[in-house]
Amino acid sequence: MTIFRFALKRVFGNTTNLIFLTIFPIACIFLPKGEGWPFLPYGYQYFGILILFIGIRLATIILEDRGKGVVKRLAVAPVSHFQYLSQNLLAYSVILILQCAIVVYGGILFGQELYQPSRLFLLFVSFCFASLAIALAWISFYRRKDTSFLLYMSLIFLIVVLGGLIIPIEIFPDLLKRIAVIFPTYWLAEGLNWIVFGENILDFLLINSVLWLYTIVCIIIGSTRKIY
Repeated sequence: MTIFRFALKRVFGNTTNLIFLTIFPIACIFLPKGEGWPFLPYGYQYFGILILFIGIRLATIILEDRGKGVVKRLAVAPVSHFQYLSQNLLAYSVILILQCAIVVYGGILFGQELYQPSRLFLLFVSFCFASLAIALAWISFYRRKDTSFLLYMSLIFLIVVLGGLIIPIEIFPDLLKRIAVIFPTYWLAEGLNWIVFGENILDFLLINSVLWLYTIVCIIIGSTRKIY
């Protein structure tokens, strides 16, 4: 698990990463609840957006390794592509899951009304894996870290707006409502609504299944880029 430990050290050794991984998630806990929408406190909508930013920041570390030839030197160790990728993703997943626990259970301690905290935690974990997998698939098409990151920022803005995390999906025209279904943020927004109003557990399982489908497909796409 040497690569796993090294990945954790690299992530927490960067000051900007520390801000994204500690200060911003904790700040989400203390944001107030809206008047009519969103139905959960604002921080839990914004945490979904933050997860997308964190996902690409973590994934670009792999892209940086490719650019510097680090992964080629690791291969001489020898380290297989599967070992390198799986241990990096495991490290990033642990970080994201810990963030979800802090935001959800920290909110309970602070007194936020979260309705179904354990299921909210599961929803965020599913979205974290989907976000990380999408970011991994995204960087597989790029050689330069800066280009990949900047273009992904534009993509995040698009899917956050059209997915219903900033603007309620109900006010969209019918065409945009149909388009919104293809974005993972739509399913997160639906999941957040279910946490408040949902009664049928099958709807919650469907939402999580779609997010895991994104995860599986995007990991397959992202893992096809070999380290050699």
